Amino acid sequence: QVQLVESGGGLVQAGGFLRLSCAASGRTSSINDMGWYRQAPGKQREMVALITSSGTSNYADSVKGRFTISRDNAKNTVSLQMNSLKPEDTAVYYCNAVVVSWSGSRDVWGQGTQVTVSS
Repeated sequence: QVQLVESGGGLVQAGGFLRLSCAASGRTSSINDMGWYRQAPGKQREMVALITSSGTSNYADSVKGRFTISRDNAKNTVSLQMNSLKPEDTAVYYCNAVVVSWSGSRDVWGQGTQVTVSS
């Protein structure tokens, strides 16, 4: 079993910054890709940023150049540095890990952390 716990959300003014962190525990050796997703009220959950175990990252077009994802495999953490925040970044942010086992792969999610950007 893998558990994910996020931290770092909060309220910030437009143009500000926040840093989200996610700590994995449990069977962390089975974790492959990790990432951050977000879900705004009335909208579907969307990918924000992904990072592979080797450090290759991918971003949603809406956050490119503003957000940076990083990963520390030794500490089993993944972080999201969010700069130049906009009101449209307001959402619940979820940490995600793809866990691989003999039966295949599955997604594990954190509980989510609220990010609110005021205009």
